[in-house]
Amino acid sequence: MNPVLERRLRQLRSRVLVRSWDYRQRRHARGAWFRLRRVLAEAAEAYVVSSDAARQLLAEGHRPESAGAEFQPPKVIVFVTPERAARIPDARPVPVRLGGELLIADHLILVPFAAPSPEA
Repeated sequence: MNPVLERRLRQLRSRVLVRSWDYRQRRHARGAWFRLRRVLAEAAEAYVVSSDAARQLLAEGHRPESAGAEFQPPKVIVFVTPERAARIPDARPVPVRLGGELLIADHLILVPFAAPSPEA
């Protein structure tokens, strides 16, 4: 076979192997950090709460974010309104970033950014 064609074939096989590995990893650890960052990008405020407060929020019908379940130990991450967050007595504010305080928390509530007004 032509050496140029052999080289191109090796390069193609290499790209296919890398791409297939990437696709397999999307639902595993490789995509978990991206999904957590995506959830945090929508949050204006973050609070660490107790497991009782998190259970109460889930009982009220708030849905947990799936990104939190991908970590060990799993994290319960819930979006709530600013008013609801203010009514949680043991909520401790933490910076909205991938920092130590946020990463060690098992139960987080996030307050989304305010929706823009229709006049704007």
